[in-house]
Amino acid sequence: MKNKLNNNVLNREIGFFSATILVIANMIGTGIFTTSGFIMQELENPHAMLLCWFVGGIFALCGALCYGELGAMFPKAGGEYVFLRESFGKCMGFLSGWISLIVGFSAPIAAAAVAFATYSFSMFPVPSDLAVTLSVSGISLITISPVTLLASGVIIILSLVHYHSLLVGTKVQNGLTLFKIALLLVFIIAGLCLGNGSLNNFSQGSGIVSSVFQDKFAISLIFVSFAYSGWNAAAYLGGEIINPGRNIPLALFTGTFLVICLYLILNFVYIYALGTQEMSGVLGVGAKSAVSLFGKDISKYFSGAIAIGILSALSAMIMTGPRVYYAMSKDRVFFELFAKVNKIHKTPAYSIFLQAGIAILLVLTSSFDKLLLYIGFTLSLFTMMTVVGMVIIRRRESSVRPEKTYKTFGYPVTPLLFILGNLWIIFYSVKCRPLTSLYGLLTIAAGIVVYFYFDKQKPLVLTAGRGNKEGAETV
Repeated sequence: MKNKLNNNVLNREIGFFSATILVIANMIGTGIFTTSGFIMQELENPHAMLLCWFVGGIFALCGALCYGELGAMFPKAGGEYVFLRESFGKCMGFLSGWISLIVGFSAPIAAAAVAFATYSFSMFPVPSDLAVTLSVSGISLITISPVTLLASGVIIILSLVHYHSLLVGTKVQNGLTLFKIALLLVFIIAGLCLGNGSLNNFSQGSGIVSSVFQDKFAISLIFVSFAYSGWNAAAYLGGEIINPGRNIPLALFTGTFLVICLYLILNFVYIYALGTQEMSGVLGVGAKSAVSLFGKDISKYFSGAIAIGILSALSAMIMTGPRVYYAMSKDRVFFELFAKVNKIHKTPAYSIFLQAGIAILLVLTSSFDKLLLYIGFTLSLFTMMTVVGMVIIRRRESSVRPEKTYKTFGYPVTPLLFILGNLWIIFYSVKCRPLTSLYGLLTIAAGIVVYFYFDKQKPLVLTAGRGNKEGAETV
């Protein structure tokens, strides 16, 4: 195995189309099918809810435009890790990678896998008493059930697909995502043309002004930002995208813009189907709207469609995350093992397996839901700092940058909107969920400790079998 994992170079095999599909797949997950009911409960106005989704989309689009400039400047694997390393130094870059490993990818992968299994078994009911739980002093440690076994199995299968080769992984990813988009388009067209809905639902609820100028609008925007997360996906695979100076910015913009349009139309259909009161506080708003539009018999098929949609998002995260750990390892701020690339398959094998192992552990321990509670505040903080870093890099290197490289459209308004929007989200996260924010800060503090451990060990690692002068060079 050792001689097959001694190459640390990734191949550029992803074109514009596949990069765009990756962004769309990362963005469209369970959020669009589950959050709108809670947003309606907060705002109590259909127009305010659509405005909230639009504003969240503008924030995401501003972020995509800014990340496009960073991706064109630094077309390497790693995303935020590379960008923050270049603007603030290796410590800040490592912290973003640390967050990605613990709660940015592994926990959402676990959650998506469990959601996939849950929706799959809703089509074919399985008795709940089949679950076996290992407990110590009343504390549940490991749960073995049909849901956790299927969730673990799908993580293993998709991880092996993306380990096999970038070409195979990309084809599987494209197929799943195109099928998901087709299902959503069928649902939208059939719902508006054939469904049992009413345009009168848009006149229900309280006044839009009173809904927007409240704390509740900002709280709702937090939910919306979760649903839009993934708009930066193509930036993580910068080292494998063909013509990155063009394709990274274009894929980020195109994918994000298409998802904004799709999300707005889907929410229009939800309101058309249910109305304010029926929609308010409903978790499975997508499934309920399908039943309202087409009757009870559609519920089982809609659950299957959602399961396929989740599978696409799950595959995209499994594909994206390992490139962060690979980049960290190449910089020798993480275990050197995870920088190794399979010589035959040209994929970061050990990084893929590491992520799969952590995700499966979270599935079996059922602790992923607790981790997911922490991520909103932390990830908003790091994406905001990444865009701040872009402004710093531009001011620092404006005289040496080639004129033809992509620059953020609408600068400086675009990054300013993104920074202010995320400050808004962070402020209300701290105000409304102080304990959650504290856990996010503790996770960051733990990352600082780990970074200094690797930083202290670095001289020993660099001199082992490489020679002082050659080993001391930064990768």
